[in-house]
Amino acid sequence: MAKAKKRSRLILTAGTVLLVGGALTVAFWPKPTMVDMGSVRVGTMQLTIDEEGRTRVRDAYIVSTPVAGQLQRVSVQPGDPVVRGETIVAHMRPTNPAALDVRTREQAQAVVDASQAALRVARADLNAALANRDLAQTELGRTEQLVERGISSAAALDSARQRSRVAQANVDTAEAAISMREAEITNAQAQLIGFDDRGLAAAMRPMSDDIPIHAPAEGRVLRVIQQSETTLPAGAPIMEIGNIESDLEVVVELLSTDAVQVAVGDPVIIGDWGGPTELTGEVDRVDPFGVTQFSALGVEEQRVNAVIAFSSPSSDYAGLGHGFRVETQIVVWQAEDTLIVPSSALFRSHDAWAVFVVVDGTAQLRSIQIGPNNGIEAQAMDGLMENDRVVLYPSSGLSEGMSVAERIIN
Repeated sequence: MAKAKKRSRLILTAGTVLLVGGALTVAFWPKPTMVDMGSVRVGTMQLTIDEEGRTRVRDAYIVSTPVAGQLQRVSVQPGDPVVRGETIVAHMRPTNPAALDVRTREQAQAVVDASQAALRVARADLNAALANRDLAQTELGRTEQLVERGISSAAALDSARQRSRVAQANVDTAEAAISMREAEITNAQAQLIGFDDRGLAAAMRPMSDDIPIHAPAEGRVLRVIQQSETTLPAGAPIMEIGNIESDLEVVVELLSTDAVQVAVGDPVIIGDWGGPTELTGEVDRVDPFGVTQFSALGVEEQRVNAVIAFSSPSSDYAGLGHGFRVETQIVVWQAEDTLIVPSSALFRSHDAWAVFVVVDGTAQLRSIQIGPNNGIEAQAMDGLMENDRVVLYPSSGLSEGMSVAERIIN
């Protein structure tokens, strides 16, 4: 009986020791490191320059005042269609003459009186010139008769003809002087026109007061700069007209370091414009100069304008107008059927790019060569194969030969 109890105690003790040892073994057995994994794939890869842009009408027309005058209230509204040379977009009236103070009016009246006196002098000069011409012509006729009779010489005839031509020239000069004096009177009288000289102003300017302004181009009114009735000088802007259906383009302000990578003809993806689908375009022009701007953080930047022409039909972006915001992706490099590795798996090792490839649950360090890298994916040139599993975001504690397992996110 005692032997049986002793044997049972030994069995229980041995079982307890085995259970404790197994539990300790399981507890301290090395576990695989949990990591995120990605796959190497074959596909199409693009390298793009992403930047915000603004739409604009390529050939916008600024309608301005042709003369100084009073602009009547503009009735057209932004979005209204206009036809070149037919649609009247605004009306103007000539400005009223400035009011004259007493001294200015007296001075202007004195100029009128002086001009009228000069006109009388010119007419007197004309009468004297006519008398001299008549006398010269009479003497010329008498000299011609004497020459025919042989009484006078040919030299006397030439002298008479010369005096006749001089006399006629004096008449022409006097007549021109009269015309000049009459113009001076008209000009001097115009200086007397004031707010209270309606009759004189009408006599001096018989044409209609209304000056219609026609649309210089076909399209739509983009914006009205001056709508209220006001007095404007010649050349003041009134409104802007353009064709948003067929003349719309996108302007993107690129960093100068990005602009050097962009070439005319590069394809462009236009998104985030408010429509259901993305639009396509291509680079039409890159300006050869840059301007200095400051970012929202106060950093000085050199920006270069790139102009993008739409490739999509205008019906696809019917809602876009002048000055709308869009997001552009300029494709500066593209490759099809190429090997692609996630950029988050790359790190530097001994001055080369490397990744951890998972083989049978073990992380293996592998040096690779990459091509263009867009920050999300990179082109794998050498060292990897399709469907290889790589560790994403490798930590500094991960080393070659360590056991790894994929982290499962529920």
